[in-house]
Amino acid sequence: MSITEESTSRFVTAGGVKIHYNEAGSGPALVLIHGGGPGASGWSNYNRNIEELSKHFRVLVPDLPGFGKSDIKPKGSPMPGWYATKMGEFLDALGIDKAHFVGNSLGGMVTLRLAMDRPEKVNRMVLMGPGGSIPMFSQFPTEAIKTLLFFYDGPGPTLERLKGFVKDFVYDPSQITDELLEGRMKTALQPHIVETPPMRPDPKALMEPVWSDPRLAFLPHETMIIWGREDKVMPIDMSFALLKQIPRARLFVLPQCGHWAQWEHADEFNRVTRDFFGAANA
Repeated sequence: MSITEESTSRFVTAGGVKIHYNEAGSGPALVLIHGGGPGASGWSNYNRNIEELSKHFRVLVPDLPGFGKSDIKPKGSPMPGWYATKMGEFLDALGIDKAHFVGNSLGGMVTLRLAMDRPEKVNRMVLMGPGGSIPMFSQFPTEAIKTLLFFYDGPGPTLERLKGFVKDFVYDPSQITDELLEGRMKTALQPHIVETPPMRPDPKALMEPVWSDPRLAFLPHETMIIWGREDKVMPIDMSFALLKQIPRARLFVLPQCGHWAQWEHADEFNRVTRDFFGAANA
């Protein structure tokens, strides 16, 4: 029987915030944290990975506050620190002492911050095109990042704007389905998200640096950094600062791949992450 969004849907209150998540499987806990694009949610990010990984792990896929079905993120909350705090409280609320983590884009930045703030909660981590780094050669912010930050401004959220944004996420835009676009658009247009977009530029919010945090050099965690060679959102040269600073980091590059490695190359992503996390229990 195939796993569905509805059959795995759960809610938990963590630190006073109601968080929606999907859960499947048993075994060591594995948390998958999504990115910050318009209409993002845990399920939309990882629907090609949950079923396979749940054969080996207890897979938990939260919607970060402000995304999906979770409560909104309070205005002015520092990023990624506030999200990292909530993810630590999410584990606490579920009675989980320690978990493996996969973080995509914003989720990678949140995972890194959690590993620095509460290192005892993180086992191994996979960072997939994570935010919070700095490019060596490429221009930044990219056009995709600008669209993400201003999606709710100007003409406002439209399907055409979303389509242009999502096409920048992948190497081969022909992979983008109407179902994917319609699902993300439906999520992006939820009234509470339109009223308080989680990634809208907020002068009161502190965007905390990650790549320059001196604690990176002391992280004890086995870390795999996965990057799509043709990533237009977070260019691949952003990987170098993290690779150099995290002591136990390794870099895995996927050719003909954009920002969504877990979606564009799902079979290879599932195999690589399964083996990486499985080695911790060997």
